Amino acid sequence: MRLRAIIRDRDRIYGSVVTRRLRAMGHPGQAYRASLALAEWLCRTADRSIRRECVDHIIVLGEAHLRRILRSYARYYNDIRTHRSLDKDAPISRQIQRIGSIKSHAILGGLHHHYARA
Repeated sequence: MRLRAIIRDRDRIYGSVVTRRLRAMGHPGQAYRASLALAEWLCRTADRSIRRECVDHIIVLGEAHLRRILRSYARYYNDIRTHRSLDKDAPISRQIQRIGSIKSHAILGGLHHHYARA
C-alpha cells in the first residue's frame, strides 16, 4: 500500500514507531502541521457559521430535513451571502443593479433574505 498523503500533527505521542511504520508504507513520515491547522480552523469556522446563522433558529424534523436545510444554507452561503473578506461581495460576483424596484427573496423560510432589483 502506497500512501500519497497523511495529515497528522507533530505531537510526540506518535513517536518513532509510527514514523518508521509510515516510512515502511512508503510515506516520508513528514507531518503537515499547516494543513491540519487550516482544516481545523475551517471546520470550527464553518460549524460556528452554520449553527449561528442557520440551525440554531430552525426546528429540525429529521435527517432528510436537516440535509435539505444544509443544502439550502450552503447555496445561500456560497452564492448569495456577502463576505467581509471579499469586500462585502458574494463569492459569485454579480453586477450592481441600479434600475428597478427592490424585491426580497426569502431563504430558509425567511431566516435570511436576498434583495435584488426586479
